[in-house]
Amino acid sequence: MNITQRYRVTGYVQGVGFRAYAMARALTLDLSGYVRNRRDQSVEVLAMGPLESIEAFHRALLVGPEGSRVDQVSEMPPGHDENPQGFSILPTI
Repeated sequence: MNITQRYRVTGYVQGVGFRAYAMARALTLDLSGYVRNRRDQSVEVLAMGPLESIEAFHRALLVGPEGSRVDQVSEMPPGHDENPQGFSILPTI
């Protein structure tokens, strides 16, 4: 059974390769979704896939890439119309 989870990652997470890191981890775990920077200096991530993969992805987000500092990974409700195919990096909002 697939689930959908959206996260807001705060800390020192922009300008350190966080989006590429998240995308690489998502693809390794065969997740669909997206990652994007937000103007408030956080990163938003949507992930869809099996529960075990979502849990592993969440753990990876807590670590982040070398040079980052993750202060918090907050769960946010997913949108009702979000059904991404593949995983992509979206423009900043």
